[in-house]
Amino acid sequence: MSMPGRVKKYLAIGIMAAAVIVASVFVRRFTSAKQIIAQPLAFNHKVHIETASLNCKDCHLNVEKMAVATIPSIEVCQTCHNDEPISKSPVEKEVLGYVAEKKEIPWIQVYSVPDHVYFSHRRHVTLGGLECSTCHGNIAASTAPVSFQTMPVTMETCINCHRQNKISTDCLACHK
Repeated sequence: MSMPGRVKKYLAIGIMAAAVIVASVFVRRFTSAKQIIAQPLAFNHKVHIETASLNCKDCHLNVEKMAVATIPSIEVCQTCHNDEPISKSPVEKEVLGYVAEKKEIPWIQVYSVPDHVYFSHRRHVTLGGLECSTCHGNIAASTAPVSFQTMPVTMETCINCHRQNKISTDCLACHK
């Protein structure tokens, strides 16, 4: 094979690779398909906020103190849901079953960041004064469990928020 033939071959491979990259970026950026996660129980945030007068930090105990907000443990649920139902909800009966068995509800985590990224709820909520709804949408009005990311956890989303709020966009502020 002559040199010009090799150059043509590598050029064609390069063009195909670039086309694949552009297509994948286009599909990821411009499709609205959300990954929906099926949770084990039909948890109703709205009932807990409006009827029980709870707020986010009542169940997500570490949201103001630590990097991770934590998914509520069965001990947290047990503070209100003990032996007897406090409503007629069939979901509450399921919760009472978990409590009786001292078994954690197998919630599936929806929000996460890659291992090379450091995100702190304490830093954003306590120090930054952000409301949970900033990233999690109007979760207080939600009658269904969290099953998708309201705001996608992407570098672009985070950088845009940092720029809008005049917060550092230095790589080392968030990347390990």
